[in-house]
Amino acid sequence: MPDQDNDRAEVDRFLLERIETVPHLEALLLLWNSRPKTWSAVAIADALYIPAEAARMILDDLARENLAAVSGSPAGYFYESEPARDRLAGLVDLAYRRELIRITRLIHSKPSAAIREFARAFRLRKEHE
Repeated sequence: MPDQDNDRAEVDRFLLERIETVPHLEALLLLWNSRPKTWSAVAIADALYIPAEAARMILDDLARENLAAVSGSPAGYFYESEPARDRLAGLVDLAYRRELIRITRLIHSKPSAAIREFARAFRLRKEHE
């Protein structure tokens, strides 16, 4: 049971620190579950029932977080395998399948990205003083 508790804490920490919204998580899991397939923003938008521009922004966010890779022109997005990331992605996928409501509530309970960025600016300033 301690391993399950550690895995759950690791998943929660990842979601709180690296995933902005439920569509971000769903896009990441779509890339993970279809690896090594490359997706366009339009194809992700169709799969997640969101506007293409929103899908592009989500995929760009995931790429900035090194959770997705980008290639080609027009851009194609895919999950790039790496052992530690693969392990965590598998844990996140399993948690989302088993605990959908808890995971979505956890993501929705986070302060907005703007508030977190504002707080981060003060943290950086204090560290430099």
